[in-house]
Amino acid sequence: MKALVYSGPGLKALKERPKPEIQAPGDAIVRMVKTTICGTDLHILKGDVATCAPGRILGHEGVGVIASVGQGVTAFRPGDRVLISCISACGKCDYCRRGMYSHCTTGGWILGNEIDGTQAEYVRIPHADTSLYPVPDGADEEALVMLSDILPTGFECGVLNGKVAPGSTVAIIGSGPIGLAALLTAQFYSPAEIVMIDLDDNRLDVARRFGATQTINSADGKVSGKVKALTGGQGVDTAIEAVGIPATFLICQEIVAPGGVIANVGVHGAKVDLHLERLWSQNITITTRLVDTVTTPMLLRTVQSKKIDPTRLITHRFTLDEIIDAYDTFGRAADTRALKVIIAT
Repeated sequence: MKALVYSGPGLKALKERPKPEIQAPGDAIVRMVKTTICGTDLHILKGDVATCAPGRILGHEGVGVIASVGQGVTAFRPGDRVLISCISACGKCDYCRRGMYSHCTTGGWILGNEIDGTQAEYVRIPHADTSLYPVPDGADEEALVMLSDILPTGFECGVLNGKVAPGSTVAIIGSGPIGLAALLTAQFYSPAEIVMIDLDDNRLDVARRFGATQTINSADGKVSGKVKALTGGQGVDTAIEAVGIPATFLICQEIVAPGGVIANVGVHGAKVDLHLERLWSQNITITTRLVDTVTTPMLLRTVQSKKIDPTRLITHRFTLDEIIDAYDTFGRAADTRALKVIIAT
């Protein structure tokens, strides 16, 4: 089968690889129909994710059709259309029983990281009964790809961890796909202000169309003063970091109000300074989280009822044979105006 293989920092290629086989009773083999590229895949290619070894097939998102199942799988059978969760969960270990599926002792974020992923014609899904979701009849498959990762990530790690509430003020630093997913889902809670901060005016334009009440281009280094001016000098109740670099986490520390929350979403590959000399007395909460996908069923119902339309995040479409071009397009988002790309397999 064809698959996108990571060969070390900066190295990737579309290669022929053996079709995966059932390895455990709870496994399913899924024929991929649509997948995508995540910002985390770019972090892997930078060498930021030490758990992903050279030779790995990348990708942890997508929809497909069950090709075969292990003898322990009871919820799915060959021919079923399924949504693949980016998190594999056994549903039985202590972490899973606490709803922390991302820390499942035999799963978690392993797809496209510790085991081969979804940017291929076929993928093996461990713990299939608790790591796949049936695709509803008539569902838009491209919309569902956004439910594999970015929508629950923006919602859980940003909105829920950030304690967004009615009438609150929210700043989202990073207007890429994850930041925009946080923007879309933050509106469930009717905050008074949602300020989007980015270096890219095109992405800020998109954010305004998606519901941001204010946008700030941070290129001039004066973002803190601008946010304070918008909030009566106080800062924001919730600052969501959606990039994963030291500069954006610093902005969060500068703009959060006393009693506020900094919710980190970004994947950090470099040391970040925490300025406790300024924050120690400010009643600040700092949260970190890897998405658990516990909200996927709710988000799936919300998408099906058309209360939210994640297809608005899709800007480009490719085939698997064009995946190198897809990576180039996604990686040069400032030039290509790419948000999410869909790859048909």
